[in-house]
Amino acid sequence: MTKEELKSALEGLIPVEGGAVSGAAADGDSPKGAAADGAAVFEEGAEWLTMKIASGDWSTYARLLRHTPGLSFDYLFCVTGVDWRTHFTMVYHLTSTVHRQVLVVKARLDHDHPVIDTVSDIWRTAEFHEREVYDLMGVIFTGHPDLRRLFMTDDWKGWPLRKDYEDPINMIKL
Repeated sequence: MTKEELKSALEGLIPVEGGAVSGAAADGDSPKGAAADGAAVFEEGAEWLTMKIASGDWSTYARLLRHTPGLSFDYLFCVTGVDWRTHFTMVYHLTSTVHRQVLVVKARLDHDHPVIDTVSDIWRTAEFHEREVYDLMGVIFTGHPDLRRLFMTDDWKGWPLRKDYEDPINMIKL
């Protein structure tokens, strides 16, 4: 399946808002090209097909991506949190081992209250990926079965990979 065929298959399942974005509008720092609730926006020019969605739609879309025959994205191989200072972007890399296809899904989160539904009940690999993002960025994954620190000690204060993190002991400031 080509990227165009995958995009067409996704457009048949998920409402698409205004087509695709590219260039500066596609980067996470720009509100232009952000998906509205219930709709997706596709980014052009990347190696893999990239779909931006509203964070509130993630759980529903994740189930569709995992369980729809013809898509069968059965492996979540990377979860990344990106701090843009004004908001966070969650980035999920999915693979269909059946169809040999890769999809990247991005969801924008509020910087002051970064919350998104867990997908650990859909892809088991998400369990540790989400714990890592929680531990280092402070993103809350609603419904996660074991959301606790993974690398930092339980008494650690703050989120060390956030751009506003200050470490007075080691004098780290971004």
